[in-house]
Parts: sequence; structure tokens; C-alpha cells
Amino acid sequence: MAAANGLNDAAEATHNPVTLSYALFAYGFAFRDIEPDRALKAQRRGLAIAQDSGNRTTETHLAASLATLEAKSGDPLAALEYSAVAIGNYHDAGNTANMRANLAALAECLDRLGRYEPAATIAGFAFNPLTAARVPEINPAIAHLRDVLGDQTYESLARKGETMTTAEMVTYADDQIDQARTELKAVSE
Repeated sequence: MAAANGLNDAAEATHNPVTLSYALFAYGFAFRDIEPDRALKAQRRGLAIAQDSGNRTTETHLAASLATLEAKSGDPLAALEYSAVAIGNYHDAGNTANMRANLAALAECLDRLGRYEPAATIAGFAFNPLTAARVPEINPAIAHLRDVLGDQTYESLARKGETMTTAEMVTYADDQIDQARTELKAVSE
């Protein structure tokens, strides 16, 4: 956090949208656990700049980070929207490692929403030591899913996810995002 102070001003001075959008990503990342509102504001601005300048790499990283931040801050609809962007862009780029991390965050979000079976299926595909390190929220989510579903059902669903191809998982995740968005929109109306 100390290193992040002044970062945005320095990036603003460059008049370079790549530098500024990535600085806002880093700034939000530094403050995400301590000041989530500050992190959200910075990363939303960074995402807008990345999108306006056509920078899909930074857009994707920001969308992935925002998906987790929004889920934690209580806006699951926004979390799902950002997850869809990140998963789609990572898949299009062939970036399976980062896509798995975002799928782990999606599984955690679906668990929070009570969509346990899809959460377990997606967690089965996404979980590995790298994703557990990048998305530590997946560990308590899996423990919760095991409690709710039972170990045997969780393992069956997780194995189903493990055996999916990347393309199958992306299609499955997109479908689950659409279903969850529809349910959330119906509740809010």
C-alpha cells in the first residue's frame, strides 16, 4: 500500500492509458483487503480507461479482479458480469492459467449465491495449487460445498468439472452465469 501511494499521480502524468489503467489495477489490488471501496473505485476507472483505449489485456485483468471485489462487496450481479468478460477474454487469448483463477472466483461467487452444484462443478475444473494461491477464497468455498452437498456429491460434481475440456467449461460457466444473472434480475424486479 505504501508503494501504491502516488502511483496514480505518476501514471496520470504520463498521459498513457496503458500505464494509467495498469496503475489503477495495481492500486486497487494493493487496497482490496483493507479499503475495498477505494479499490473498487480505482479498478472501475482503470477498466473504463482500458476499454476506451482497446487494451484487452489490462481490461481482462481488471475484470477478473473486479469480479472478486464485487462478490465480496455484495454485488453478485456485477461480479457475474465481470466474470463473463474475464473468462471470455482469457479463453480467447488461450490463457488457461488465469482463466482457471477466475473460474475459481466464479465458483466462490456461485457458492455465495446458493448455486452449489454448478459451484462444485466449476471448482473441480478450476482448483489446483496455483488457483488456490491466487484465489484463497476457493478453499473455504470448497469446504462449504462439501458441508452442504456432502463429500460424495461434491467429489462427483468436481470430477465432472475436472473431465471437461476448456471449451466445455467455458460454455458451462457462461450458461451458469446467464442463469444466475436471470435469477438475480428477477429477484431485484
